[in-house]
Amino acid sequence: MLRVVRGFWGPRPEAVEAVADRWLRTLDGIAELVPQAADVWSQVHGNGPATAFTADRDALLGALRTAQSATDWSDLTGTGLRLVGTGAAGWQAEVSGLAGGAPEFLLQSLAIILHAPDEAVVPEEALLTLLARVWEPDFGDVSDDDVLDALEDDAGHSVGDPVVGRTGYLSPARAALVPDDLETVREPLPGGGELLSIAAPGDSATVVRVYERLREAGALAPLPRPMDRAVL
Repeated sequence: MLRVVRGFWGPRPEAVEAVADRWLRTLDGIAELVPQAADVWSQVHGNGPATAFTADRDALLGALRTAQSATDWSDLTGTGLRLVGTGAAGWQAEVSGLAGGAPEFLLQSLAIILHAPDEAVVPEEALLTLLARVWEPDFGDVSDDDVLDALEDDAGHSVGDPVVGRTGYLSPARAALVPDDLETVREPLPGGGELLSIAAPGDSATVVRVYERLREAGALAPLPRPMDRAVL
């Protein structure tokens, strides 16, 4: 089964060393939460084959600096990196991110795409909590293809707009707009954001219903464009 754990935020210029540190904390967290997902990592490049990758700070810093040396790189866009990890049979992790920039329209992001056997127990909420603590996003979600299709088809969600999935994360200002009677389990996180436990796998209808309530309440309002801050 494929799961997607994502976080999105607006402009947050950062030194490459700070971005590398966030990446390292992310990979260390994945290794702790789902050690079977990735024994060996490789880096996916825009051109050419993937190359073996050592998941340590020096390698991350080198990869990010190489990305910044490309002729088409812009400090406004941010610095991208994509890694794929292979682990036990039936497991694979892909982590991709675009961070450290100051874009006016394109959100910064970090996504963990996890392939796991259908019967596997995956700590989805813990992975989203990890992402929220490390990257301090504006919003985040745990979703799959069925959830994303239902949100687009039944709720009119547009790619790039704030979203929640089976689990959601909202930054402090968004969390303050969550209706008190919303039927979800709300867990405050350090920094003032909240983790929302919304639905079990397969229950896309509940995700759509909660998404619509949050959107109506203003908790999923897009960041104003051109963007001038990382979170609402």
